[in-house]
Parts: sequence; structure tokens; C-alpha cells
Amino acid sequence: MMVSALVTGASRGIGRGIAFGLATAGVELTITSRTASDLEILRHELLAAGSPQVVFEAVDLADEDALAGLVELHGEHFSSMDALVVNAGVGTGGDVATFPMRRVQKTVQVNLTSAMRLVQHALPLLRSAAAADPVRGAKIIGLSSITGVYAEHGLAVYGATKAALISFLETVSLEESANGICATSIAPAYVDTDMAAYVSDRIPTTEMIPVSDVVNVVMMLMNLSANSVINRIVVARRGTTGYTA
Repeated sequence: MMVSALVTGASRGIGRGIAFGLATAGVELTITSRTASDLEILRHELLAAGSPQVVFEAVDLADEDALAGLVELHGEHFSSMDALVVNAGVGTGGDVATFPMRRVQKTVQVNLTSAMRLVQHALPLLRSAAAADPVRGAKIIGLSSITGVYAEHGLAVYGATKAALISFLETVSLEESANGICATSIAPAYVDTDMAAYVSDRIPTTEMIPVSDVVNVVMMLMNLSANSVINRIVVARRGTTGYTA
């Protein structure tokens, strides 16, 4: 039986790593990011890596109207969805006292609202996959952040959206795990990607979490049976207390 997954933010960083991990495991994929040309190149790379079929759609996740179409595209090609990987997000920093509200709204829209809407649209396909294979079930995996678990100076808004994502996915599991759908948030500290480059002057990339480690966590979750529900996984950096990104 073929397995299919939808991965957001697939063209860079953690999302790209996850897409390759799934492709290598033979998973059929729908991939999305904001740039069609990047996705076209990535599609060929994922096919070469082992995915039997890859489709893509360039989507701005701040555009709620586009999210239903993205899920419909997946359904047209694969009929069900074994995994939804909610990875795309925006990073934004600044002190609470001076943080512009327009950036608050954008961060909430991309990091939280789009995830909620994607899950709503995808639930029928996820339920279909879980019913077809009740032993394996279906997975929702959301990329949160350690700042959603522990406060980090200057990351109040970003951390708040990531904390909300954790809470949302825990509730999804509470409501849907009986249907075979398990939702998990992964909350890593700084991962060695372009998004974390702004702190490389104080945290060398050699001390950051490798993308491959996050991919390995995702693949572990994919291999769990539907009987096991892991609500959240916090991944700290070595040499830290866990209370810092």
C-alpha cells in the first residue's frame, strides 16, 4: 500500500530535509512553498531520491483561500493522506514593548491560523488513510519551537504562536486519536538552517541541532503504530539547560 504525505515549507531547511527523508522511504508527496521554480527543481530531486510520485503547488500560507486548494490537489492525486507535515512558518523577533501589531498578525496567520486551517481541510483525507490502515493510522506532525515551551528574550510573539501550535495539536490528538490520527509537535532549539543564521555569531552552527536529527524524529513518528500517541517532543541543544533556544 502506497503512503502519501503533504509537506509545507518543503523547499528549504527542515522542510526540505523532511521531504527527502520521506522520499527515501518511498512516500508519495505533495510539496509546497512560495516559489514554483524551487518546487519544480525539488520535485525532480525527490523523484530521484525514491518518491514514486511528487506533485507541488506554490502557496503563500497567509492566503487562507489557497489552503483548501492545496489539500484538494493532494486528494486528487492520492485519494487519502497518511501524513500532514506542518513545517512552514515565519521567524520574527523584537521586544514586547515595541513590537508592531502588523507583524503580530502576520506571524499568527502563518504560524498558527494556516496550520489550523490545513488540519481542518486535511482531516477527511487523514481519516480515510487511518481507516484503510488502522494499525499504522495517520499522522499530523507540526514543527514548533523550544521557544513555545520556554520563554526566550525577544521572541515573545514567535514563541506564543509556537506554544499555541503545541496546544492545538495536543487537542487534535485528543479529538482524533480514536480515529487513528495522532498529532505531534516537535519543538527544537536552534537548528542549523538559514532561519537560524542570525545567531551564528554567538551560537556556532556546530553547536546547533542538525536538520538530519529532526528528520530522524519525523521518521520515528511515521513508523509508530496508531496505538502510540506522542503529543510533543522537545529537542534541546547539548550543553544547555533546555530553558534556552
